[in-house]
Amino acid sequence: MRPQPYTPEDFPKNPLMFYYEVTRACDLVCKHCRASAQEDPAPDEMSTETALALIEDVARFPRKPTICFTGGDPLKRADLFEIIRRATDLGIGSALTPSATPLATFEAFKKAKEAGVSAIGLSIDGPNAEVHDAFRGFDGSFAKAMEMLRYARDLELPVQVNTSITRRNAHLVDEIAEVLADQGIMMWSVFFLVPVGRGVEEIRITPAEYRQVFARLYERSQTMPYSVRTTEAPHYRRYVLEQGGNPTAAPKNRPSFPNSAFAAAMKTERPGGSAGGHGRAPLGVTDGRGIMFVGHNGEIYPAGFLPVLCGKFPTDSVVDVYQNSPVFKALQNPDNYKGICGKCEYRHICGGSRSRAYALTGDYLAAEPDCDFEK
Repeated sequence: MRPQPYTPEDFPKNPLMFYYEVTRACDLVCKHCRASAQEDPAPDEMSTETALALIEDVARFPRKPTICFTGGDPLKRADLFEIIRRATDLGIGSALTPSATPLATFEAFKKAKEAGVSAIGLSIDGPNAEVHDAFRGFDGSFAKAMEMLRYARDLELPVQVNTSITRRNAHLVDEIAEVLADQGIMMWSVFFLVPVGRGVEEIRITPAEYRQVFARLYERSQTMPYSVRTTEAPHYRRYVLEQGGNPTAAPKNRPSFPNSAFAAAMKTERPGGSAGGHGRAPLGVTDGRGIMFVGHNGEIYPAGFLPVLCGKFPTDSVVDVYQNSPVFKALQNPDNYKGICGKCEYRHICGGSRSRAYALTGDYLAAEPDCDFEK
């Protein structure tokens, strides 16, 4: 029996995606790092026993979310595959986002797949080593990322490539898209900077430049053999709908990975729904609304880029926090949003980046600072 699709009725009950930062340890020094990752594990990192208990708590959601094991570099954690296997045994789908370091070997990818990982996420922030390695602070990072893509293809693991957009690479969108065209990836997720962690030192693009990048992404989405989505730029959904497109549609010539974690997360269309008369509309999954994040030390947040503390595991159950925290409940209702976001007819589809609103105004319900669309 096929699982029922995630719907708006799920928002107050369970997330679609659950992000678990298994460690802060990482050997890279990426310019935009949310976690300000460090070489060694933090002293308050959860033990194996507590991490396994967290996975068991996640399994208590009425509808089990997909878990994305992230970091830092999750491969820096010695018990990673034990934690992944526990999720698999409990019927929870999972994805893994390893860093492009010598730890990311073919054998590590094979072990991840054997443990139950159904998708890999990796980062490529430029069309060549010069741009990407400068962004990641590690010579050879681009070559390693391309090697990791080969590992995933050989293991038939679907891949989501994540690209962070700042002033340093916004003009290279087309070139990056072309580099990814023959890599067999399932999805390209383009992240728009939220100034937290080391990201405060990077330069964001302007709202007008967002539209320029959106136009390039939309044009590329019509021809590339992979899906295109944005992270922390939900107003791209509005842009696509206004072009008459469908933000959640998959290219006809893309390889099918029906059982992958990212494929499941992309199935967020609601039949018959519409916005502005442009066909089916996305659900509007965003920070705290279909998304949940738990840090390396058990701290519970609406998203990795929205550091508003809502509880701490194991003292607090992630199920209880997601369903009852005043912060989550406020985020799950876009009618609560302020300024232009609360008035916009697209608020239930877009709603703006709650993380960026908080980072720049201190109010997670404030209007999206980097949107210049009219109501």
